[in-house]
Amino acid sequence: MKKGLKIFAILLAAFIALQFWKPEEIEYSIPTKDLHNVPAEVNTILRNSCFDCHSSTVNLAWFDKITPANFIVASHITDGRKALNFSDWDKLEKPKQNATLFYAFNKILSGEMPIKSYAALHPNAKLDDRSISVLKNYLTTIAVRKPNQEVPPAAAKDVEKVILNKKITDYSKVKPTLNNISYIPDFRNWKAVSTSDRFDNGSMRIIYGNEIAVKAIAEHQTNPWPDGTILAKTAWKQKTEVDGTISAGAFIQVEFMIKDAKKYEATKGWGWARWKGNDLKPYGDSANFDQECISCHNPVKNNDYVFTAPLHLDINKFNIYNKTK
Repeated sequence: MKKGLKIFAILLAAFIALQFWKPEEIEYSIPTKDLHNVPAEVNTILRNSCFDCHSSTVNLAWFDKITPANFIVASHITDGRKALNFSDWDKLEKPKQNATLFYAFNKILSGEMPIKSYAALHPNAKLDDRSISVLKNYLTTIAVRKPNQEVPPAAAKDVEKVILNKKITDYSKVKPTLNNISYIPDFRNWKAVSTSDRFDNGSMRIIYGNEIAVKAIAEHQTNPWPDGTILAKTAWKQKTEVDGTISAGAFIQVEFMIKDAKKYEATKGWGWARWKGNDLKPYGDSANFDQECISCHNPVKNNDYVFTAPLHLDINKFNIYNKTK
């Protein structure tokens, strides 16, 4: 019995000593205003479920302040604010606010948010079916195009008509991204492997694959994709024609995913790059901009971080494609 008390006393003393070890100070109590341009019910749902980790207003439970739990909570908050901080809401233009809400909702639908380890001890962070329905209904009302307004898939002949920025004639002058990836102008000669649609912001995408990507698709070897794969995704504003059909309008950006498991080990095996606008300005303020890309693609990490399901390409057609190049 005495031995048991001694062990308990040692553990208690160690626990008390640990309480003097605290994580780096984080601002927890700056009030965050309700989100401008957002209905009260949506505000309430986001405040209850998201603000503790994604704003400067945090309601800490008593156990959140105890070491070592406080280190875990501080980490959740620090990472959460980097990804999305609702305290910065008023600094965003309306389109960016809408995109932020769609981003957050997709994280919820994918099961990535709230983090399960956090929600286990903070049940108020969990969203019930009604809350999810409220968010979905609201986001449908602010979408540029309604989800039931179909966009026909682009045929190959239509893809060929889409010409990327006519202003640039010397692509060697296009600057590389800050993570040192060079622009690849030849992607326009690659095969279009899929299309995708963003009804929320009124844009459409055409995805091209280099020969390695096309071969991988034909042989159903896309999870993981082989080294050397390059996927190029061009984004365009949707243009509604007089007859109601939707086609590609103004060019927005082009993104590349370059697979090299060893070279890009630190960024999930992919090199990420993006150029925006007709002047092809490299995206990002620092070389770490690719963390934003990884965060966005994290819900499909079990699909080698690739969202778009490629169109089925017959291996025989691929061989003909190869011979005619």
